[in-house]
Amino acid sequence: MAQRGALCVVATRRAEIRQADASRVITKPFIPGNEERVRRIIGRVLTLSEEQVTVLLGQVIDEFAHRHRRFQAVLEDNYRAVSCYLPEGGPLSEARRLLLGAYLTSEYSIQSAGVLNPSIALHPDQSGLRQGETRYLLTYRCMGEGHISSLEFRSCVITSDYQIKTRPISPFLETPEWLPCETFSKSLLRARLVQRGALSKAVEKLVDELPDEFTLGEVEALKARFETERTLPKRLRFELHNVVQWLQQSCYRVRFPQGTRISGRILFPMVENECRGIEDARLVRFVDDDGEATYYATYTGYNGFAIASKLLETKEFLNFKSVTLTGKAAQNKGMALFPRRVNGKYAMLCRRDNECNYVAFSDSLYAWDTDELIRGPVSPWEFVQIGNGGSPIETPAGWLVLTHGVGPMRKYCLGVDLLDLDDPSRLIGRTSEPILSPNEYEREGYVPNVVYTCGAVVHRDVLVIAYAMSDWASGIATVPLDMLLQSLT
Repeated sequence: MAQRGALCVVATRRAEIRQADASRVITKPFIPGNEERVRRIIGRVLTLSEEQVTVLLGQVIDEFAHRHRRFQAVLEDNYRAVSCYLPEGGPLSEARRLLLGAYLTSEYSIQSAGVLNPSIALHPDQSGLRQGETRYLLTYRCMGEGHISSLEFRSCVITSDYQIKTRPISPFLETPEWLPCETFSKSLLRARLVQRGALSKAVEKLVDELPDEFTLGEVEALKARFETERTLPKRLRFELHNVVQWLQQSCYRVRFPQGTRISGRILFPMVENECRGIEDARLVRFVDDDGEATYYATYTGYNGFAIASKLLETKEFLNFKSVTLTGKAAQNKGMALFPRRVNGKYAMLCRRDNECNYVAFSDSLYAWDTDELIRGPVSPWEFVQIGNGGSPIETPAGWLVLTHGVGPMRKYCLGVDLLDLDDPSRLIGRTSEPILSPNEYEREGYVPNVVYTCGAVVHRDVLVIAYAMSDWASGIATVPLDMLLQSLT
């Protein structure tokens, strides 16, 4: 049995506190009602004279253009989205098109309620640094009106003497172009069919003939061929159709324009199963067996009623792919991918029962069925539940895992577990007391009495923890690595 740490280790808070900035805004289409109401708004704008249109558009440009990088292009895009509702007539002037777009556009303050639950990983660009410096990339959950969460990015440099240097942030925020997925994973299709109890022998034979990565056209063509050659029961045709629809809705790509600064990129909810929030991204730099590095972020999609465990993938933070995960181990919040394969398999921390920490293993990044219990709540400060605080960090002593525990009065504190490198289900040690608890300043916020992290890194000989305080602001804390490992082993 793992022994409790004998030393009491407490994290040191840094001065860098990031608070919500309500001036960080994006544009969103604004459709106030049904088609008939949109037609009425268009009709009113069409009654204006060209002189009135010019004056009104000038006011809009003066008031809002300096807040957005591509403001007039956004207005034109939002006009085109409703141009099908225009009555028949001659072409509209550019000014009238832009004014119509402005009536159907709104601003959204992504941080009006808080900036929280940060994650941190090694930045893909390490050029132009002094000796002993390292550049890191951070993600933040930004929360705005209606409790809708989005994902924002930052970068920082930590020096050899542990000073944290940041660049001025972009004055503009940009959302990316949405693109459908071109190919889909056979392993994900198979896992989803198994989960629905729809993988009959006939459907399995159909799936077996698909390549590992397939297009929707390929599966439709194969399905049509099977219908010609043999009879698929109506129920199985229906299940297969539903699963293909699920694939379409559960996988998408986005692309930011070249030249946008990392601090100007924002991932806002794109599809139905995350329409109310992209929550608690746990970023990790994953290095595969061939040495190739890819960045993944597990996150929770929320649609206002249910959650979905999702995986974000990128190499350069301009192009992203999002996939909804499946399997019994992917049924709850807080999944965190290991930074490499373990014994030839992908490994993931999870908490499928909403109370204890587990580790899951899989041959696929997208399907998670096999898991093993690591531990449940042990100390009084975590008696309600425990969870992970981001992806494990590999050290010579074992996998370092930040944990959060919930105790009396729903107070969240941070601790650390140490797992065996070869068998992460085996607990080597844990901190018997929290390394970080909410202080008087941190306990007040949107959700009181909470410190929470989605990731940490080791910089030289110090553990750097990005953490949030009571769901409204975020900061940085550090712990000497040697002292922490000594307390765990």
